[in-house]
Amino acid sequence: MENGGIENAHGDGNGNGQAASYTYWVRETTADAAPLPVPKKLTAQDILSTQSQPTSLGSVWNKAGTWEEKNLNNWATQRLKELLKSVGSLDLSCGKAEISDVTKCVGDAFLVTVRNKKRVGYTYELTLKIKGEWHLREEKKTVKGHIDIPEFSFGELDDLQMAVQLSEEKDFVQQDKQQIIQDLKKRFLQPVREKLLQFEQELKDR
Repeated sequence: MENGGIENAHGDGNGNGQAASYTYWVRETTADAAPLPVPKKLTAQDILSTQSQPTSLGSVWNKAGTWEEKNLNNWATQRLKELLKSVGSLDLSCGKAEISDVTKCVGDAFLVTVRNKKRVGYTYELTLKIKGEWHLREEKKTVKGHIDIPEFSFGELDDLQMAVQLSEEKDFVQQDKQQIIQDLKKRFLQPVREKLLQFEQELKDR
């Protein structure tokens, strides 16, 4: 072809020309061609099967269930205070006492989603204000003090430690003071541990 022109026709073998266009490349459907897709109506079983597929944990944006950490400090601190103040009045060997306030509740609580699995944890330290009364040699005296619980973490409640201090030690002789301290520690350890175990379970259920 002269001048490098582009052919406008293709021979059909009989010398007849055929106009060239993009439709030339579209083949007509033949008997052995793959059948066209046919719409299928979903059955009730199909819908239930789709709905039963496990959903991903974490936020809406984290559909893949990759690493995500959520801070639960506000909820955890408030809930710990509520649970501990609900311990109520406990009978001592020569009196009774209760947790009147939680003066220190410092720590962190978190929920981690990783590989579409949920993990929770916390680390806290507490100071519980104690008030009550003690019957000593036919005399009733007011007992005031506090219980310090050093740092503890998730799964460590079996080893929970307490340190008791009286606020008005001058009102008691040394022997009586030691008896009150041991009594407070003995009576409050298990109820406090139970409340903290309840807190752990509520944390896991979030």
